[in-house]
Amino acid sequence: MGDTTEGSPGAAQSAQPDPDSGADDAQTRGFFARIFEALSPGDDALAPYSNGHGLSAAAGPILGMANLRRMRVEDVSIPQADIHAVSIEATKDELVAAFRKSGKTRLPVFEGTIDTPVGIVNLKDFALKYGFNGNGQEIDLKAMLRPLLYVPPSMPLGVLLQKMQAERIHMALVIDEYGGTDGLVTIEDLLEQVVGDIEDEHDIDEARQWTREREGVYLVRAKTPLDEFESEIGLSLTDHEEIDEEEIDTIGGLIFMLAGRVPARGEVVLHPTGVEFDVIDADPRRIKRVRVRLPEARDH
Repeated sequence: MGDTTEGSPGAAQSAQPDPDSGADDAQTRGFFARIFEALSPGDDALAPYSNGHGLSAAAGPILGMANLRRMRVEDVSIPQADIHAVSIEATKDELVAAFRKSGKTRLPVFEGTIDTPVGIVNLKDFALKYGFNGNGQEIDLKAMLRPLLYVPPSMPLGVLLQKMQAERIHMALVIDEYGGTDGLVTIEDLLEQVVGDIEDEHDIDEARQWTREREGVYLVRAKTPLDEFESEIGLSLTDHEEIDEEEIDTIGGLIFMLAGRVPARGEVVLHPTGVEFDVIDADPRRIKRVRVRLPEARDH
């Protein structure tokens, strides 16, 4: 299991070279540590912008790196309720189902409840050892476990990023003051605070705002302009008393207005017309992708 003593000064430092090795500092420091050091402004430079105002467009790249200093783990982690995890007692079929349902390649493993995590299971390890269908064998999940990091909500993102690099662990559980699991954060979540959303092969092509999966069912980016999608489906989504057309421009904005908050991943929001919005990708701050089911599709 990962080191549970977080937040110490050593955690914020990348691996230091052996003084007797003669190796150059720039070659031995961690990749992220060198970038962080080179591009991050000093504390004095950050002070005027600590509230997020006053940054010009030219300062954009610096603002991205500044997030590693001024943002904390609690700002980007997903809540416990949204964590996809499996029990240490899971069977082969249950493990396969968990990977398929979550769409993730790494899942936390717990014993009893999510508040007693024991490690990570990687889809690659499972596939290499048992094949994608398990080859009819009983799996030994304990033998496949990889260590987890355990971090406090207050840890700066830059500290966690360097710790993940040093220990080659891409996932961390956020632990509350009572030792329970409060949330989860991945290395992708951290990097997105610097470079923006990182799309993968499961995301919609940047050139397309939506993909039609079948008749009446669409996979849609939350930032899709509402009027364009309405033209696609031939249905008005704003012509209702409870919806203020002047206040919303995107699918994500419409869903936020209907729910009155940022809905969690897996939550379904129903529109007055009968259209169903299934939130399939979101974080605590924004909606990213939704599956839209028109009324005729829900009836089949």
